[in-house]
Amino acid sequence: MTTAPWRDAALPAEARVDDLLARMTLEEKTAQLYGVWVGAATDGDGVAPHQHEMTADYDWDELITHGLGQLTRSFGTAPVDPALGAQALARAQRRICGAGRFGIPAIAHEECLAGFTAWGATAYPVPLAWGATFDPALIEEMAGRIGRDLASVGVHQGLAPVLDVVRDPRWGRVEETIGEDPYLVGTIGAAYVRGLESAGVVATLKHFAGYAASAGARNLAPVRAGVRELADVTLPPFEFALREGGARSVMAAYTDTDGVPASADPYLLTELLREQWGFTGTVVADYFGVGFLQTLHKVAGSTAGAAHAALAAGVDVELPTVRCYGDPLVEAVRAGEVPESLVDRAAARVLRQKCELGLLDEDWTPEPAGPVDLDSAHNRVLARRTAEESVVLLSNPDGLLPLARDTRIAVVGPRAADALAMLGCYSFPSHVGTHHPGTPVGIEIPTLLESLRAELPDAKITFAEGCDTTDPDTSGFEEAVERAAEADVCVVVLGDRAGLFGRGTSGEGCDAADLRLPGAQAELLDALTATGTPVVLVLLTGRPYALGRWEGRLAAGVQAFFPGEEGGPAVAGVLSGRVNPSGRLPVSVPRSPGGQPWTYLQPPLGLAGTVSNLDPTPLHAFGHGLGYTEFAWEAAGPPASVIGTDDTYDVSVTVRNTGAREGAEVVQLYLHDPVARVTRPDVRLIGYRRLELAPGEARRVTFHFHPDLSAFTDRAGVRIVEPGALELRLGRSSADTVHTAHVTLTGPERHPGPGRRLRCEVTEAQA
Repeated sequence: MTTAPWRDAALPAEARVDDLLARMTLEEKTAQLYGVWVGAATDGDGVAPHQHEMTADYDWDELITHGLGQLTRSFGTAPVDPALGAQALARAQRRICGAGRFGIPAIAHEECLAGFTAWGATAYPVPLAWGATFDPALIEEMAGRIGRDLASVGVHQGLAPVLDVVRDPRWGRVEETIGEDPYLVGTIGAAYVRGLESAGVVATLKHFAGYAASAGARNLAPVRAGVRELADVTLPPFEFALREGGARSVMAAYTDTDGVPASADPYLLTELLREQWGFTGTVVADYFGVGFLQTLHKVAGSTAGAAHAALAAGVDVELPTVRCYGDPLVEAVRAGEVPESLVDRAAARVLRQKCELGLLDEDWTPEPAGPVDLDSAHNRVLARRTAEESVVLLSNPDGLLPLARDTRIAVVGPRAADALAMLGCYSFPSHVGTHHPGTPVGIEIPTLLESLRAELPDAKITFAEGCDTTDPDTSGFEEAVERAAEADVCVVVLGDRAGLFGRGTSGEGCDAADLRLPGAQAELLDALTATGTPVVLVLLTGRPYALGRWEGRLAAGVQAFFPGEEGGPAVAGVLSGRVNPSGRLPVSVPRSPGGQPWTYLQPPLGLAGTVSNLDPTPLHAFGHGLGYTEFAWEAAGPPASVIGTDDTYDVSVTVRNTGAREGAEVVQLYLHDPVARVTRPDVRLIGYRRLELAPGEARRVTFHFHPDLSAFTDRAGVRIVEPGALELRLGRSSADTVHTAHVTLTGPERHPGPGRRLRCEVTEAQA
């Protein structure tokens, strides 16, 4: 029996795909361009926008006779035992292979934003917590574990990471982002991609591009960002993740920018992504994004028109289920309304990816390789470590923390005794589990109250909820105040409840009108601080909230961004002192709920001034974070230097732990450009290094600055390196500069292209 060339694993992927495409009918080619969402609800609440109106019934057996491109969320749609789910997925793949002429399996994809979104899978901290670690190596390790778990049950593609840069913290999906700085988002995001791809799982970058800049912080609202904001803030993280991470898929954003929907934008998806950046993977639609060109954006008059617009722009795969790329597309091609070459182009990309995944090989099997354990002891250790590194100590003015071990503690607040307080919107219990009341959570999630009692067994701990997360009712205040008045210290645990489309205070479609704490939580905090008992505020949130109202009234402040299933022990460890906090803020903490939107990337007119009574200066700046030890910094190298626009300059600092315990310092390098031809952020992050130092230990850190890191987009839309004076500021945060190096760039203006340097290389040595 002769093996067809497309089955021959010894041939190049291009040759195999060309051979296969030539054998396929139009129906078989289009079948590779859509997914099917088995079990998705067609009425009531869903886990995707407009799910109930965009999902139609279909005949599964008839549909798969032509093949199938993708299987949507076999594990992430309803609670299913992972081992049984793996077997069910394998059966589905065998049916797909047996139904079509070519026996090609589907690519199975799942969400994996804060861990594999499956029942019984480890719930890791959300991406905003990843940013708080300033530790790319740790995030890469975590993503590798997530990837191996996905692969162990037959999943090929993960819909993560989110590389949107926060532009307005009122946006509900802030918890899904890594932070408000493109360099931090890019470096941490690329690390996640490397980890996921190391397990053979296709990482999908989202949302390309501009989604987080939606007007008024409303989910899926128009984007009115200018070309320079897109080029210098929005796009660099995607470049990082493609060039340094090797991501093989990109998800088109829901939004439109300046009137052009991302899913119908050939400049974005073809000219920029493929022709300039050299991307060769697949572009997938966000769920129902192709159909939205007709129903929401109104740039297509029919499903076939939406299919044509998306295919022409460069969207290869319609997710989550077939609507536009099925029969309407076939009919439009046969009628001469859509060129078949567009179908061939997308199908070739999909089949090439399947070839890379081994799905075209004759020996491919859908059977899981071994036992399935999605919440292993190894996973939990890694989840704990990530959570511990992400907790940010905001303030501790009188050194009340760590708490005394034998003290009287009143634990108060609506998030103290709720396990779901630890989880973000895309963790399975919050994302899907709430639609299945009565179903066990599937993983162990210690609450902060339970964890603090375990952490401080000799302390006398009492508890009162005080109020609900969202309800304005204050009837529980009296008991809470009594517990606080009886105690030596009050730990008040406030924050968000993750949810979807208005069913929470944080998460997709849960946008905030302002940055006040939800419900009656602010009033509860007022009542507790009025008791005279020292109050330690612990926030478990998906976004920063305005805390200036309590400036000078709190004994300490601790911020944790949905720290995952091991978040309770991690935060309790910080409070007890077992963990020396080392997290740094990936987003600024506002002083007041007004004056927004605001991030630290502000040009001069965005800073405080005398022409407005509103001061946007944050209470705690981007990059801020305290610990339980002290560090001394000593700069090395010339304080001023002249270099060419294509040379390199080294700026160094020696950091010594002068305290009595081991701790981590995060050295941050910021760029200040005093004069430029367009306005520039006053400071912006261009490098960082996390140092873990024993008492008395010192390390010298050297940042190898290249002028490409000073590049910006000029009035003509061209990226330039401009000669002139620069300041390289070494600091503990964007607002806490310790040392400054003055650098003057001389020589010709340069125009660095797509291969420009994105990263500031860093080396360190024992001092």
